[in-house]
Amino acid sequence: MTGVNYLLETKNAKILLDCGLFQGSKDLEHKNSEPFSYDPKEIKAVIVSHSHLDHIGRLPQLVKSGFEGKIYATPPTIDFTRLILEDSVRVLSEKAKKAGVVPLFSQNEVDELMRHFVAANYYKRTQATDDIYFTFHEAGHILGSAVIELEIFEKKIYPEPLDFARGKPSRRIVFSGDLGNPPAPLLRPPDFLDSADYVLVESTYGDRNHEPPQECEAKIEKVIEDAVSRGGVLMIPSFALERTQQLLYHLNNLVEHHRIPRVPVFIDSPLASRITEIYKKYPQYFNQQTTFEIDSGDDIFNFPGLRFTHSSKESKEINEVAPPKIIIAGSGMSQGGRIVHHEVRYLSGPKNTLLLVTYQAEGTLGRLISDGAKKVEILDQAVTINAKIEKISGYSAHADQQFLMDWLRSFKKACYAKDQNVCHEIKKIFIVQGETKAAQTLMGLVRDELGVDAEVPDVGTIAEI
Repeated sequence: MTGVNYLLETKNAKILLDCGLFQGSKDLEHKNSEPFSYDPKEIKAVIVSHSHLDHIGRLPQLVKSGFEGKIYATPPTIDFTRLILEDSVRVLSEKAKKAGVVPLFSQNEVDELMRHFVAANYYKRTQATDDIYFTFHEAGHILGSAVIELEIFEKKIYPEPLDFARGKPSRRIVFSGDLGNPPAPLLRPPDFLDSADYVLVESTYGDRNHEPPQECEAKIEKVIEDAVSRGGVLMIPSFALERTQQLLYHLNNLVEHHRIPRVPVFIDSPLASRITEIYKKYPQYFNQQTTFEIDSGDDIFNFPGLRFTHSSKESKEINEVAPPKIIIAGSGMSQGGRIVHHEVRYLSGPKNTLLLVTYQAEGTLGRLISDGAKKVEILDQAVTINAKIEKISGYSAHADQQFLMDWLRSFKKACYAKDQNVCHEIKKIFIVQGETKAAQTLMGLVRDELGVDAEVPDVGTIAEI
């Protein structure tokens, strides 16, 4: 489910967890133009888990509608948010012009939004309102992504030094955001938390397990070798944020160890280029192995044969390069971006290959192709699919069913040492952010294996906790 947006209301304040754009079918995307179901002027703060559009994409509209509070996020999330929203201004403007409607937001509104951001680091308890504190934990989904731990206090807690003796949290709520798929290239694994009263957990892959992530490099090696031997073009639709950097990391290893033939590799995404520069800015967020490689002098995002294309002219020049070649371009679900131009040109060629390495949401072109469609419409052209379609699920940035269950098992009953009457034990788990089958499957497992009450809430559901 996209358009992630949760409203938390206490006696003293209203805050939001994420404020994302609806993505997928035209009917779903139409919801982006509808008014918020609450008054943005009443919201005191927003806490952002990470910078994917389905978690941040409606923030400009929130500010435009009267929100005046602070928006908390990790430093990488803030940097990524600006780039992604600036890129979205262009994409949404093109869509709006085609549909004859007003764009959802402008560059000026993005600039205004960014003035509301406040950086918050991992593991630092931060005050959002008089009675709500939060702590960011590593989510391992993309660089800077966070699990959000919320503490709700019955009494006002005074500023630093924090006087927690005046009141203990009456509720501890944990929002998973999007959990990563460990072990992942570049990133540390998600943190396991030990206590909560209520948990909101994502369920994108709640009904299935991935192939082991460590097998991704071997599988992409095989796909590249096959594509080269057939003399074709290997297209990889990829999100500019995280997936492209993971691919670069693996391709760098394959090239350096002479495991794949030397062929031109194009990163046909100006946004991916800019995001990669931000990755270089935050090496302290990488996992141990990546940090060791960087310290050893390895440029993990560069290798012979790699070319970043920025202008439209450079993108078109890729067509002049004879195959075999590899093209990595956005968007990851083929819903726009430069990849669709390459798909129009190359999907009908039997020597060519399309490699899917990201989740393909319902209603997207990528989902149609993934499900085996033989004919699709791209850029108002009918395209017959003769190319070979390959998939690697281990590249997913989302946790699979097994990891989601392991993560939920980590929550234990926890009491305050000086007050055994104040304890936190899971009372309910809300299964969110998944398609119906995935969410319902995970809910059943939670009830059966963990013995905990679980619910798949509908949009607009109000839960008193």
